[in-house]
Amino acid sequence: MRVLGIESSCDETGVAVWDSDRGLLAHTLFSQIDLHRAYGGVVPELASRDHVRKLLPLIKETLALAGITLGDLDGIAYTAGPGLIGALLVGAATARALAWALDLPSIGVHHMEGHLLAPLLEVGAPQPPFVALLVSGGHTQLIEVTAVGCYRLLGDTLDDAVGEAFDKTAKMLGLPYPGGPELARIAAAGPTSHYRFSRPMCDRPGLDFSFSGLKTQVLLAWQKSDQSLATRAAIAHAFQEAATETLSIKCLRALAATGQRTLIVAGGVGANLRLRERLAEAAAREGFRLAFPRLKFCTDNGAMIAFAGAMRLAAGLHDTAPIQVRVRWPLTELLEVGG
Repeated sequence: MRVLGIESSCDETGVAVWDSDRGLLAHTLFSQIDLHRAYGGVVPELASRDHVRKLLPLIKETLALAGITLGDLDGIAYTAGPGLIGALLVGAATARALAWALDLPSIGVHHMEGHLLAPLLEVGAPQPPFVALLVSGGHTQLIEVTAVGCYRLLGDTLDDAVGEAFDKTAKMLGLPYPGGPELARIAAAGPTSHYRFSRPMCDRPGLDFSFSGLKTQVLLAWQKSDQSLATRAAIAHAFQEAATETLSIKCLRALAATGQRTLIVAGGVGANLRLRERLAEAAAREGFRLAFPRLKFCTDNGAMIAFAGAMRLAAGLHDTAPIQVRVRWPLTELLEVGG
């Protein structure tokens, strides 16, 4: 099955073609970072308009790179949520129109399921069951995956997700948008110092997360400091150490609680090199299997949507109702593939 995937949930327009026999044939991505930088964050209306401008040219480019035409497709997948309502509607309307014109089945894909399955794009990737750490956008979740579409929520964030904590901490420190990757960059060069922040909610049982208190610690430390470049790097380093160690601790707890011996990590924060290093050390020490997507597939992309959509279309699932997109959509509401 050859599926066109469209991702337009926020500020990146992604398109890809996945072939069930040959794998990923092509993928393209356009980031709106430069568009939103002047505003210090994503402006939903501007994001939607830019998806309108970029989506059709990217579809044409992706098909050309794959060496196929629209007539060679067997189905179309698109992100149906969660995300920005206007941005989602651009991708959904385009996908459904193409599917109708070509008389093809279409499927609305859960954005977080796309991230969750992204590590499975790799050759030799682990198959369920496993534990997944989803760290993307407004989500920081631990999920037990027993089959595609069969997900049990183990732990969730009680306030900001870790990615939001990275971005907001970066803004406190005066770093440019997008803040999270910039904070990680200066943290890598930051010296180990007298700054040490708490590992939130690690002093008690459970798998939930909370990062609001950690942000407050950073703010107070920054306000009381000389606010020099060296201090900024030191505080960024201490924040990243606290955040990544917290994630690592909770991942080990989740593996112990479920008895699973495989951990996958997906989502934008999965590209954080310090998190990867920590979890690799833990995997070597504790003897569990660890899998990440390639760095370019950690952030939003069309490949994960094409892949997730192909799995559901192959199982006989497809759109039957009018266009429906969802700003919020619990992952646990999805149907098991084949179930």
